[in-house]
Amino acid sequence: MYFSEKILNFIGSLHFDVPLAEGIQVMHPFQDEATIEVCKQFYNKFYSDESKRWMIVGINPGRFGGGVTGIPFTDPIRLEKDCGLENSWPKKQELSSVFIYQMINAFGGPSAFYQQFYITAISPLGFTRNNKNLNYYDDKSLMADIKGFAVDCLLRQLDFGIERNAVFCLGEGKNYQYLSRLNHEHRFFDEVVPLSHPRFIMQYRLKKMQDFIQSYLQKFQMFCH
Repeated sequence: MYFSEKILNFIGSLHFDVPLAEGIQVMHPFQDEATIEVCKQFYNKFYSDESKRWMIVGINPGRFGGGVTGIPFTDPIRLEKDCGLENSWPKKQELSSVFIYQMINAFGGPSAFYQQFYITAISPLGFTRNNKNLNYYDDKSLMADIKGFAVDCLLRQLDFGIERNAVFCLGEGKNYQYLSRLNHEHRFFDEVVPLSHPRFIMQYRLKKMQDFIQSYLQKFQMFCH
């Protein structure tokens, strides 16, 4: 079975049935037909093979990137301009997506990058509170509630054909700590490698964006042979 088929089976079967604290809503982009259709186009374009890949793990989808397109760190603009997949969504920019695709293009472009890497998240489903993005670690009850779901998702994705010598974590703070704890308990990977989160870079270190891109590429080179 191709890598693409495994991904599509996975996202098509995602469900989150743990009761959450009052006011927290689950954002499930894969329940939208247009999103599933675009995911099929994207993954069939870049993952229709049996090659192994290294996993890059983010936090959870945001409302304007993966929460719309279903593809992590890929907003409707990058989906069309960089990935060559036309879509009818409003062309709203998502800051993290801007950085990721600058980095992907520095790597050699989407085809070269996705041949080696698969991007996912601690929670492949997103969360909102008061119609605003909610990172899983910004609410203690949510952080506890998603643990079983997060572990199950990681285990299922390892079966896609994931390299186990290293996993790359987007975020050097709470996301890194959480993934490191899970990894310590379950021994998914030999090493968890932290990368500065794209949103942090774009909001607070924009002038040094090229330095961060080089840092990403250097860390990839260290572990990906």
